[in-house]
Amino acid sequence: MLKVYEIAKEELVSSKEINKGSWIDLINPTSDELNKVIETTGIDQEILTKLLDEEELPRVQNKMDETVIILDTPYLADNNYKHKYKTNPLGIIISEKGYIVTLSLNDQPFLDYFKNTKIENFNTKDKTSFILQIFTMVAGIYQKELTGINEYIDSREKVLLKSTNNKELVNLLNIEKTLVYFITSLKANEIALEKIAKGNIIKITDKDTEKLEDALIETKQAIETATIYREILSSMTDTYATIISNNLNDVMKFLAGITIVVSIPTMIASFIGMNVPLGSIGDSPFSFILIISVSILLSLLIAYILKKKNML
Repeated sequence: MLKVYEIAKEELVSSKEINKGSWIDLINPTSDELNKVIETTGIDQEILTKLLDEEELPRVQNKMDETVIILDTPYLADNNYKHKYKTNPLGIIISEKGYIVTLSLNDQPFLDYFKNTKIENFNTKDKTSFILQIFTMVAGIYQKELTGINEYIDSREKVLLKSTNNKELVNLLNIEKTLVYFITSLKANEIALEKIAKGNIIKITDKDTEKLEDALIETKQAIETATIYREILSSMTDTYATIISNNLNDVMKFLAGITIVVSIPTMIASFIGMNVPLGSIGDSPFSFILIISVSILLSLLIAYILKKKNML
């Protein structure tokens, strides 16, 4: 998908033509869309195709007439799991010819804030400010998802304490995997930001310094938060694995105790059913009631003993 935006009367508007100063947003583009951008902007084809590599790592570099910036953004990898995220690269190309290009395999909903001009002092022609605002917003997205993960973990605590189902444990393992992706990507984003901060790749003016600091602070906070949650979750996963195992053991222990208690009347009935002489007890009209009473008393005695030994 190819979309073009440009500033008109201090507002960001959609455009059908690619002009100098335009923002070109490419989302999983077709070959025709890529060729159109290449022909119009003169951006090297190799740069654009490399940015479509899902394994491309965050970095900042100058290549010919373009400055290439790559950062990782989160996306929901599996709709069956609420917090199973992965990360994919978002490429930003700053062309010396006056174009700015964003390129990603997946839709980047946070860019809609820019498209709807909700960002203060947003201007595609101020490329440094635009890039730093993107870094800040991406860090904010990580923070938002981390908050959702923490709320989910809190909501499942009571369920996990009583659970014998591995599904709950699998959900926690998926979240732990998500946190690993988050930490790795955020650290790579931080390295890219620190490289930008040196001012060798992109010129940093005094007015950009505050935005740069905000972006670095947000990214560092997201890294710290994700690291803390990962440590907590790792500990919780081990604890809940033990709890689930203990819950299952308790169930098996209870069933074994009940089996022993119930087997007592069965054994007595089986013994009597072998036509064993019972003497005067067998001739008594109360023999059936007596045998049943003895069976119940023995069962209750065994149940009491098992209960005292914490086996029932």
